[in-house]
Amino acid sequence: MDNSFAGSSHPARYKWRKVAYGGMQPGFDDNHTDDSFLEGMVMNANVVKRNLLKVMLDTVSISQYLCIVTLVVLIWTYTLKSAINVSSLLLLDISLLVLGFLVLILTADMLSLSLLFHYFLNISFFTTGLFLLSPIYHTLTCSISPDSIWALTGSLLILHLFLHDYSGSTVKPPGALKNPNSLNASIVASVLIASRLPSRLHVFAIVLFSLQIFLFAPRVTYCIKKFSFHLHLCFSFVLIAVTLGFTYHLHGLLFVLLLGLLVSVNVLCPYWLIRLQEYKFEINGPWDEAKLCFDVTE
Repeated sequence: MDNSFAGSSHPARYKWRKVAYGGMQPGFDDNHTDDSFLEGMVMNANVVKRNLLKVMLDTVSISQYLCIVTLVVLIWTYTLKSAINVSSLLLLDISLLVLGFLVLILTADMLSLSLLFHYFLNISFFTTGLFLLSPIYHTLTCSISPDSIWALTGSLLILHLFLHDYSGSTVKPPGALKNPNSLNASIVASVLIASRLPSRLHVFAIVLFSLQIFLFAPRVTYCIKKFSFHLHLCFSFVLIAVTLGFTYHLHGLLFVLLLGLLVSVNVLCPYWLIRLQEYKFEINGPWDEAKLCFDVTE
């Protein structure tokens, strides 16, 4: 086809129309458009305008869980240094279990006695099985050097933090986990650390503590946040302060690294996101794929 035919030969004989299907229109190239083609263009129709304070408050949940994992690592370290004995670990396990049930009872919308009994029965079977497996965990890594254990544990914890679901909106009761890979990484890391402890009772206490945190902490924190956002903020700030205090007591450099990480998560990253939002540019128009709408009303 001669291109000049569409532009000058018969300008009044044919009128260009937008045709989704049907092939070429007489007198026009198949890629021809006129000025009316851009009339339906919409810019930044689906771009969400974010508020800096709102984004910073949303990132508190991330800092909260970072502090929870840090506290677990601190308990591991103090236990390996014999700063925490077995009796203290068992008392800590019982206290966390009781506090977790109290939070669920006080904040959950619907929690019946039968459901509580179901939880208690599952935890009893779980604790018994863990106690029976403690001798196996105790001798699991006898032939591996401590440096390799710490390197592998650190890698698994980083993987756990990377795969963890921070949204909170899809947190389900124990047993219905959304991302089992994250949990599996934390369990393996807990078993590796526990295998370096001096006794089987140490192994049982530290693995029980770790699994209580990794299994039930997301559920408990979600219930607190759903019950009251202000209570969630207060709990998070207290947790951050306690974690920073214990980290400073353990090592000054670790305190600086943790403080820098928390500042980056809660201040720098939200500010960076807001600044980058200014450069977001989205164009929608008649060239987009059609969205089918079905009328389901009778």
